[in-house]
Amino acid sequence: MVALTAAACGSDDGSSSDGKKTITIGFQGVLSGDNQQLGINALYGVETAVAEANADANLPFKLKLVQSDDAGSPDQGPTAAQKLIDNSDVLAVVGPMFSGATKASEPLYSQAGLLSVSPSATNPALTTLGFRTFYRVIAPDTVQGTADADYIATVLKAKKVFSLDDKSDYGTGLSAALEKELKAKGVTVVHDGINPTKNYTSEATKIISEKPDVLFYSGYYAELALLSKALHDKGFRGITVSGDGSLDAKYVEQAGAAAAEGTYLTCPCSDANSDPNAAAFVESYKKINGGARPGTYSGEAYDATNALIEVFKNLGDNLSRESVAEAFGKVDYQGVTKLVKFQPNGEVEGANDFIYRVKNGQIVVLGNTVDLIKS
Repeated sequence: MVALTAAACGSDDGSSSDGKKTITIGFQGVLSGDNQQLGINALYGVETAVAEANADANLPFKLKLVQSDDAGSPDQGPTAAQKLIDNSDVLAVVGPMFSGATKASEPLYSQAGLLSVSPSATNPALTTLGFRTFYRVIAPDTVQGTADADYIATVLKAKKVFSLDDKSDYGTGLSAALEKELKAKGVTVVHDGINPTKNYTSEATKIISEKPDVLFYSGYYAELALLSKALHDKGFRGITVSGDGSLDAKYVEQAGAAAAEGTYLTCPCSDANSDPNAAAFVESYKKINGGARPGTYSGEAYDATNALIEVFKNLGDNLSRESVAEAFGKVDYQGVTKLVKFQPNGEVEGANDFIYRVKNGQIVVLGNTVDLIKS
């Protein structure tokens, strides 16, 4: 569990110790369980933005952050959301993170009129379900899945792909987008779905028997690590590819360097650590979070928080859940990952997809998918 909380010391009247008013924001995400590192990455991004804001003498307010852990689970999402909704001081939420937890939580946020901004929930349907206060600062799986399929067909030159998902809202959304484009490119697709398990031996046997050029796993890093070990042990000779849910150093650590080596990982997010334009963010992040480096979704969570801060500044004393939710749809903020500006349905303007690969035990970014296909 993560115990860190960035907060201003507030008094009973909602002001900080230096007389500034205190604005409270919430964070909902996966802070426990096998895939908690993705939640920690995002939380640290939020905490970086909060700490920077609270160090800014020119800001007329201080920020307080409260956390709510949903373990990335649809079952726990509503309870985690309700905790923040019931805190009347919370004016906006960064999160939820995983698509399933987001889908389960958003009806409550919409009913309460409480803005929630996800740094990572990519299921395409989330912006079509009538959630009135939902936005996301990351592109949906229609972008990632399509771009990944183009890369697999064009650069990896795969003729046959085994597409496996974890049956979650995230996994099925990504695999559906991927498979649609692969088939359009003339690639043979074998589909399967498997709930997360601790033993992927039989699934590895099934995959190898199909003799695919590429295995694409739509799910999260803890399960991919177990699957990769099983495939390695059985002598799989194809290429393994997975999406943003697997893009974390914990994948390599848990799979082992030998099993993880050569894996391609994709994300509609760039790597702040290798982006010269994000150097100041990386240094600030490390300083505030005990030397940790930004990970997947850190930059998106940081940008979402700073976009909220921009809204708070513009609203002045006219702060309420309703005013914040209404104003956020009009935000125009240049972040470290992208321009945070929204379409009417809550999708962020502009979208990119990036390819990464495990080389010598390290995850390195290869580049923007579009550029890699052209080269």
